[in-house]
Amino acid sequence: MSEIVKLRTRAEIDEDAAQWTWRMDGEVTPADQQAFDAWLRQDPRHRRAFEELSRVWGALDGLAEAKRDEKIATFTERLAVSSRGAGRRGWLIAAAAAIVVTVAAGFLLRSQRSEVQTLATAVGQQRNVTLADGSIVTLNTNSIVETALSRRFRQIYLRKGEAHFQVAHDSSRPFLVHAGDAVVRAVGTEFEVQLLADQHVDVTVNEGRVEVQAAEAGAQAKEGPPPAPRALHAGQRLATTDYSVRQVSPEQLSTRLAWREGAIVFDGQSLAEAIAEIERYTDARIVISDSSTAALRVGGRFRTGDVQGFFAGLQSALPVSIRRSADGVVYVDPRR
Repeated sequence: MSEIVKLRTRAEIDEDAAQWTWRMDGEVTPADQQAFDAWLRQDPRHRRAFEELSRVWGALDGLAEAKRDEKIATFTERLAVSSRGAGRRGWLIAAAAAIVVTVAAGFLLRSQRSEVQTLATAVGQQRNVTLADGSIVTLNTNSIVETALSRRFRQIYLRKGEAHFQVAHDSSRPFLVHAGDAVVRAVGTEFEVQLLADQHVDVTVNEGRVEVQAAEAGAQAKEGPPPAPRALHAGQRLATTDYSVRQVSPEQLSTRLAWREGAIVFDGQSLAEAIAEIERYTDARIVISDSSTAALRVGGRFRTGDVQGFFAGLQSALPVSIRRSADGVVYVDPRR
């Protein structure tokens, strides 16, 4: 019987290439070089992935004397910029290169008392990461999270996008999520934080209790005293636009967190609202032709990675047609 060889996925190759990019940038032992050469010979795709990631990493050589966190932040920012408009291949490169940031940051700061990671996802990607304390961070599409775990605090910085946190209980080390104009404090709980474009924050709790308070920078930017801290319990949601606490039904909570299962659920939202949500999961620009079409109501469950399925569902359920221009723009027109 012949042996069946399972080919590695492109994502797995990119992850390996990211780690080799970091390792070969420092002191290389003969054993490292031998292992690296063997890895290159295993598959022609290995060399291509390594060369692409090396170009991204090498672009920061001029920052060698900069502070470590500045170099890492700059690298992450460049990845985010370069991945936009680069297509599916660009997403994989950005996702894999984010691993380089994680590995390098962890190694450089290993001698210090805090463990630092930078985690990122590309457009259309979700990712689960288990931290050293046992907490689980789930990143939604196009998101960046930085973590710093020390013996006294667990500091999390949501720089972009949306993340869900399943916090390991540790009353001696508060778990603090810094995002936009707010800080969310938890000990052992599950909650989601979304950073909006205007630096306001949306917090939803699905288990336990958290406290939301204004960040110092956000408080200084507003006139008058900062809003008082708000306590949120399971089944509650808060937006820092007004700091009012709203109840969320189990059905609404399930809809809100459906992205963790790779799904988007609409229940009577306008087509304009649905398109705005779908655009978070694709590089395609989507334009609704007129206001009456934008006001149509949408219902249904769609896969985050199946934008074409979403368009097909629209055409079958609503009086609309989908048109694609030569430059890749998708138009949603009223059906004639």
